[in-house]
Amino acid sequence: MFNSVISTSLTLSAFLICLGGAIVLGVLTALVFSFRSRSSSSLNVALAMLPPIVTLVIMMVNGSIGAGLAVAGTFSLVRFRSAPGTAKEICGVFMATAIGLACGMGYVGVAALFFLVMGTFVLLLSLLRMGEVSSSYRHLKITIPETLEYDGLFDDLFAKYTTRHELEKVKTTNMGTLYELSYDIYLKDSEVKKEFIDAIRCRNGNLNVSCGRMNDKEML
Repeated sequence: MFNSVISTSLTLSAFLICLGGAIVLGVLTALVFSFRSRSSSSLNVALAMLPPIVTLVIMMVNGSIGAGLAVAGTFSLVRFRSAPGTAKEICGVFMATAIGLACGMGYVGVAALFFLVMGTFVLLLSLLRMGEVSSSYRHLKITIPETLEYDGLFDDLFAKYTTRHELEKVKTTNMGTLYELSYDIYLKDSEVKKEFIDAIRCRNGNLNVSCGRMNDKEML
């Protein structure tokens, strides 16, 4: 089971077994990493296609010094993705690449066992929601005039509507005539109440207020 299906030379049957195994495991990898995740369709397609692509590359250079260069080049492609990825997405790319490497060397059984162990591990982490931000967490941005003293300005509102708050950043805007305050807050209710936003607007002179969730890429 754990022996390579490729003997001294590559045969058609061995090629089809390796490529078919890579395709199946690639699709399963994409399904695993899309479970309870907001990953894009392009990432899922990439995770499904990467194992068979790597499999063919490794088959073509197997037994030569170019194998090492091909592997290094394959892994270096991670940094040239069109959009910055989260840590989970990058791990998915590495996992798909590792499966392709194993299938390319003919160790389809090893690749299947590796997927079974790692796929179960990823699903378990997703079910446990490990590392996920609380549903009550929001990132709040408030714009105030430069004439207002922001220290303690909204403390009574935070005490009423949130369980915890922290001022993360203060920056000037509009040629220094305005301040933008950035808070991390945890709401008492899971949804942002209109009265909370209205109360802030009464304090900041009806200037801009935004309150929402930060995605994984913004939090990196």
